[in-house]
Amino acid sequence: MTPFDHDLERGLRNRRSVLGDAWVDRSLSKANAFNADFQAFINRYAWHEVWGRPGLDHRTRRTLVLAITLALGRWEEFELHVRAALSGGDEASRLSVDEIKEVLIQSAIYAGVPAANTGHALALAILRELGEAPEHADLHARLAPALQPAAVPEIAHPGVGRSHFTTTAPALHFTVRGAPLGQAGQTGQTAHSAHSAHSAHPAVTRTFVLCHGLGTDHMVWDALANALVAAWPGARVVCFDLRGHGLSDAPTSACTLADLVADAHHLLDALGALGAPGGTGTASGPITWIGHGLGGTIGQALAAQSPARLAALVLAHTPATPATPASLPAPSLAALAALSTLSTPPRDGTATDATTREAQADAVMAHWFSADFRQAQAATVARWRRRLLSAPLSGLALHPVAVAAAQARPDATALTALPTLVIAGALDTDAPPTEARQHLLRHPGAALVLLPDAGHLGMLEQPALFQAAVLPWLASLAQP
Repeated sequence: MTPFDHDLERGLRNRRSVLGDAWVDRSLSKANAFNADFQAFINRYAWHEVWGRPGLDHRTRRTLVLAITLALGRWEEFELHVRAALSGGDEASRLSVDEIKEVLIQSAIYAGVPAANTGHALALAILRELGEAPEHADLHARLAPALQPAAVPEIAHPGVGRSHFTTTAPALHFTVRGAPLGQAGQTGQTAHSAHSAHSAHPAVTRTFVLCHGLGTDHMVWDALANALVAAWPGARVVCFDLRGHGLSDAPTSACTLADLVADAHHLLDALGALGAPGGTGTASGPITWIGHGLGGTIGQALAAQSPARLAALVLAHTPATPATPASLPAPSLAALAALSTLSTPPRDGTATDATTREAQADAVMAHWFSADFRQAQAATVARWRRRLLSAPLSGLALHPVAVAAAQARPDATALTALPTLVIAGALDTDAPPTEARQHLLRHPGAALVLLPDAGHLGMLEQPALFQAAVLPWLASLAQP
């Protein structure tokens, strides 16, 4: 098995968000046998364990880093973070010139005037390098939009949640953000009973379960999951790995959509049991199910089978019709099936064709992401390509799940009354807008949002638009 290091990948993601792709690419290109361990240490410890913690948004952390590096005279790091704060990484976490000036003035009081004087000189040189010399009276009017203050949430939740596993077979890995397990929720427990067993936490107000599609894992939901916790502080947000994906057990025999739905039931049962003080309670529900691709298909089947367990359903990039003997599966599904077949070692023991695996992975990326995104966000595409190729190389791995996805045909007859949001990408070849409109026939009254210029993974290509589609719609629903 080729491991997919979530800590390292999340660290690289945060590092790129703060410093920008160009600087990180230059730094990584200098890695060698001598400093590789140190590079890995920095990415995991500084950029994941610290920059990924909840409680402080990235703009606040930028401010702290500037003040500390100035106070200690770590001028190389100070210059790096001044430049990144003005023009690199995520626009929403950048600082304005006035904010950096205030950091310098504040530092002069606590770190000394000589340090602040050096900091001013270095920051001024960077401003001139960026073509924004403050000698010009119209400085602020001429500043690029990237240098202007950006609106950010008052409370950021960049954490990744706490990991748990179901006790069923296969064991499913899931993470919990927001209200922790053990806190009373929608299962009949009261806030008072939760207080008597634990602490004065309010009851869980809402439960969201997020299910990814074929070939990805729970990490695909990081941005939306954190946004949900920010929007509903009393909610519990659960992201889980399908069997054969992420940290969940890989199947060793064929499976069907019914098996995947049974897995979902086991997860909800586990949330109900673990969510009650003392480890006992009823099954969790009703929940809001947010599914992508195969995850949406599972949500439909779950709601058709047990409608009382769901309060609402979000279908993101979810195919409406399965493949039949007379038709071809979705393009990336065909490539995934071919790739997962390669994950099974030949009976004669010969080595897996690595070149073919790489080619199939490229074919999947071409259908997951639009051409423009693949060019502009190569690091993101490379991260999910690594995630795909890190699937287990022994056992059947993804293959039975890919087969189940191709043959999936949920019974939608029981879904007419369920509030449903359908999200489609204008450039999605796996679940094109025409199929998204078929969902509207199955779900009368459902809302449809089309993401322009997005392929099959809209939550990654256009996270802001994706959240803008989901959050207001959820807020408009009656509280479950």
